[in-house]
Amino acid sequence: MPDAASQPQQPEKLDLRSMDIAEARQQELLRLFPEIRTEGGKLDFDRLKLALGQAVDVGRERYGMNWPGKADCFKTIQTPSMGTLRPCREESVNWDTTENLIIEGDNLEVLKLLQKSYLGKVKMIYIDPPYNTGSDFIYPDNYSESLDTYLEYTGQADSEGKKFGTNTEADGRFHSKWMNMMFPRLYLARNLLREDVVIFVSIDDHECTNLLRLCDEVFGEENRIACVANVNNPKGRSDDKYVATAHESLVIYKRAEVDLGGWEPPDKVTRRYNKADTAGRPYREIDLRKTGDADKREDRPNMFYFFVYNTKTSSLKASRESAAGPDEVIIRPARDDDSDGRWRWSLDEANKNIRELIAKWMPVRKMWGVFEKDFLEADERVKPTSVWALKEVNSERGTEQFLELGFDKEDFSRPKPVGLLRRILDIGTSKREDIVLDFFAGSGVTAQAVLEANAADGGSRRFVLVQLPEETDRPGFRTIVDVTKERVRRVLKKLQADDAEPLLPKSGGDLNDGFRVFKLDRSGFDSWESTVPTDGSSLEQQLEIHVEHIREGRSESDLLFEILLKSGFPVTTPVETLTLASKKVYSVAGGALMLCLERPLTMEVIRAIADKKPERVVCLDAGFAGNDQLKTNAVQIFKTKGVGSFKTV
Repeated sequence: MPDAASQPQQPEKLDLRSMDIAEARQQELLRLFPEIRTEGGKLDFDRLKLALGQAVDVGRERYGMNWPGKADCFKTIQTPSMGTLRPCREESVNWDTTENLIIEGDNLEVLKLLQKSYLGKVKMIYIDPPYNTGSDFIYPDNYSESLDTYLEYTGQADSEGKKFGTNTEADGRFHSKWMNMMFPRLYLARNLLREDVVIFVSIDDHECTNLLRLCDEVFGEENRIACVANVNNPKGRSDDKYVATAHESLVIYKRAEVDLGGWEPPDKVTRRYNKADTAGRPYREIDLRKTGDADKREDRPNMFYFFVYNTKTSSLKASRESAAGPDEVIIRPARDDDSDGRWRWSLDEANKNIRELIAKWMPVRKMWGVFEKDFLEADERVKPTSVWALKEVNSERGTEQFLELGFDKEDFSRPKPVGLLRRILDIGTSKREDIVLDFFAGSGVTAQAVLEANAADGGSRRFVLVQLPEETDRPGFRTIVDVTKERVRRVLKKLQADDAEPLLPKSGGDLNDGFRVFKLDRSGFDSWESTVPTDGSSLEQQLEIHVEHIREGRSESDLLFEILLKSGFPVTTPVETLTLASKKVYSVAGGALMLCLERPLTMEVIRAIADKKPERVVCLDAGFAGNDQLKTNAVQIFKTKGVGSFKTV
């Protein structure tokens, strides 16, 4: 019998599943702790505990969070998706130049499909999930979520059972069902985030406590930044029984250390900078004396010293000595009761920055004081507070902005105000090509905020929106995602009309000037079904499917973008169409990947692709038309030319 080395080499099969989360985590653990690998390639958790210097008594009670269905959540997370995202060019705007995305589909499946291509690339997430008020969210009522569930809900497959509906308080698992919906989505979303990122979640009192616990579990309690009180209804809700609720919460978490941005200072702050130096830089005067806590001399003895001010020459110096000469006054840090206080700066710092200090008589306190020049920088930012009571975050403003775009109030209920998202973008993104993800997109207010922010500061932020096509009864809008797409179209037209330079170029142009639409669907490739019965008739049917394993009705574009997605490339990656040896070949990301979906393949096109020396190559298995010799030769040719990976699908 010939040995394995003499067997004809075959290309690998392209994995059409979304990323296997559990396997990826295991491989990362093995990379960090190779000593925990067992003989069978499994993980030895006792060795892991030893490697971490820990001994755990599994018999003791521990602090933690549990709820009915949590174990099933992990099964849901770890079940790869066999779906795909099909391009919809006719519903898009500026398809060829934009890197913005609107994805129509169940966000759980979509988040799974984005794992390979957007892993660690998203800069900021904002979501406004269902608040679980008893009537406002859609979910599969048996909680075994899958692509089939979504297709049945959207009428793309027949169903006898699985339906989407609302969560009522009469249900005995009211809160746990909401948590079962949120946990897998937050878990998968975390994988997409860069290290220096933040996630913002709007919520009200119905599930705020549970949301915080879920986020503590997913992101870590140490990564909680704040739970902001967002005053969106200053008058309060008149139908509340005891206390008129005037705010929602905005929960903010980071993934790791992050440099959180700030806001432009409001007028009431800038008005304080009412002086200017010789260079015209505005500044305000701040008392150098420490006030508030720990303001006594004995609290910081080293920060008690004297300033000597010459009233004739206006010169100032700091000293431990209190001696004064002619025309000089001694200034000490006196508290309101005239006892000794202390300064905010050390003696060395005071002398080093003496030119930025001002001595002046204080008529109210009837004494001399020393003041620091606090300059207002051109890009000055102020730190956000834990209460946002701003007119631009008022919920009524959100409805007004929606109506200003020509919609009716009934087209979408209670859209978030654009000002809220603009404030969030200010502290969560930069002007760079930051990706902003919103997987409960609603009417598309996140996209509007991104487009307006880019128009205002010349930025190049990009958005990825995901929205379930929940049906509506509004004329002209079959589903909520239709509202989403139309809102973004109208915003683009408005920005174009408001700007002297067209925002929607006829050809080429900025990547932010439009959006690509993709729709969740089954894979374009029929996969071998391992769960079918093993009788002859069933196996024969499976074999017949794989004679032509491309699903009926799928275009070459559908297959192209599915292969991109499953190969780990974002669906906005540049793709160039080449003609090599009379065959169409797609060059992805400047030749990093080359795809050929032609049939039949020839030795000439194999050699032509190999001569381009791409990193990876993918071809249709059917392109070889059963010619195993051509396939074996292709493996050798690609290997000789240094192609790192050759796969068929």
